[in-house]
Amino acid sequence: MSEELRIHSWPCSYYLDSSKQWIPGKLSLTPVSIRFTADRSGELLVNSRFSSITEIKKEFSHWIFGSITVSEKSSKHWFSSLHPNRNVVFNILEHFWREQLFSGREGGAGAPLESSKGKELWGMLEGSQKSLEDTAKVLHSQGEQFDNILTGLHKIEGDMDVADRLLTELESPSWWPFSTKLWKTPPEAKPKENPAAPDPKIREEILLRIPVILSHGTNAKPGKLTLLPSGLEIWDCNSQLLRRWECRDVDDIRVFSPYEICLRQRFLGKPDNSCRLLAARMPEVIPILELQFPGKMQFLEDALGFAGAGRSPGADSGMSGWQAATGFLGAAANLGILAGSREGPEQQQQLKVSQEEAKELRQILRKLKGLALETEAELERQDEALDSIGSSVDRATLNVERQNRRMRRLT
Repeated sequence: MSEELRIHSWPCSYYLDSSKQWIPGKLSLTPVSIRFTADRSGELLVNSRFSSITEIKKEFSHWIFGSITVSEKSSKHWFSSLHPNRNVVFNILEHFWREQLFSGREGGAGAPLESSKGKELWGMLEGSQKSLEDTAKVLHSQGEQFDNILTGLHKIEGDMDVADRLLTELESPSWWPFSTKLWKTPPEAKPKENPAAPDPKIREEILLRIPVILSHGTNAKPGKLTLLPSGLEIWDCNSQLLRRWECRDVDDIRVFSPYEICLRQRFLGKPDNSCRLLAARMPEVIPILELQFPGKMQFLEDALGFAGAGRSPGADSGMSGWQAATGFLGAAANLGILAGSREGPEQQQQLKVSQEEAKELRQILRKLKGLALETEAELERQDEALDSIGSSVDRATLNVERQNRRMRRLT
């Protein structure tokens, strides 16, 4: 069963403090824990649940060798000689740890949290909510300042138009009876004003947006996956759009597990364009992809095995891809139960969280999500305001210089 529950594994070495030596083995990631198994003995030396992990860091052992440390309340585990490299393993472990920690999925799936841990999480989320609210207020005030700046710039442009008309009258007065050529100066090339920025295209409704790990060869970097009615978008951690996949661009989607998929676009005469995504919330995405890309989903054997984990042995073996995808949600929810059933009954009782704490955590998370979306919208509006301010300042500077030259000719 442990093989079925494993999401990913990497060869590495673990520092065993009791014998003061490094033990070669495999570091495994499951939906609810991080495990290390020794190669020679096959002994499970580490089994740290996400709910008990307090920190995952990149450090150096003996000031030379790059390592990853996993800290719990009373212990600290060192992993080194990681393949393919330390950054890839760290990004994946941190992604799943953060998602499981802050989404409350372990509590909802039956993989319980400690009561004290629930209170600690509640305090952390409450502090995050207060900080986000303060940030939103500062952003709102900053947005008002940008609006005032734009209003002032529009007024300056109006004043410059009045000055232009007055200078034109002075250069060629209506009472001068002779040719205006004596007064008129050579026409200046009027600076071409940048056209007003067109209204941004109405954004499509976002069906779902989740953090993901983008895999390219031996590299794995954090990013975001956005599902839209017309396709999907892949963004990096700096909110830069990397690729937009229209529905017609995707030729097939291979599902390796409930947490890992690969998008592919085929070409004739050149390599295919593919992108591999790994995410803790991928079970929420797969049913939507099944609806968006009918007939393009390819569920591999391991993926069907995950989906079947939550079904009875007598279930129909000829299930459709949609049933397999929807089964992922139940399977992912039951993974915590399956893993938690291995613990002793006393430990399970100690690791239970109350329904009141879970409800409070969900409410705070909803508020945090709403604040984050509002903050994102405000930041986008301020980006557009900054662009308008920049173009207005450039136009005002050119106009001022041109009017100064005309006034110097009159004196």
